[in-house]
Amino acid sequence: MSEEKKKGSNEKSLKFDLMSKFWKTSLALLAALLTFAGPTYVVLVLLNVLEINYAVSMVTGFVLFVAGLTLMWFLIRKKIIS
Repeated sequence: MSEEKKKGSNEKSLKFDLMSKFWKTSLALLAALLTFAGPTYVVLVLLNVLEINYAVSMVTGFVLFVAGLTLMWFLIRKKIIS
């Protein structure tokens, strides 16, 4: 019985604790960067610096925007952030 408890506690320590302050802050910042900076600055860099096609850069910006919104929705739905 005690071996099962030890095994369960070891497995639990390997998982990410999304309720810790570090992960809450990191994931919220990542969601904000994907939502706002992704479509703005990534599109700017793709267009002007790398000279990639306009349509490709706009689609990339839209995908980053949707990824940021999806991450924020996940964090709110799981009550990781309020």
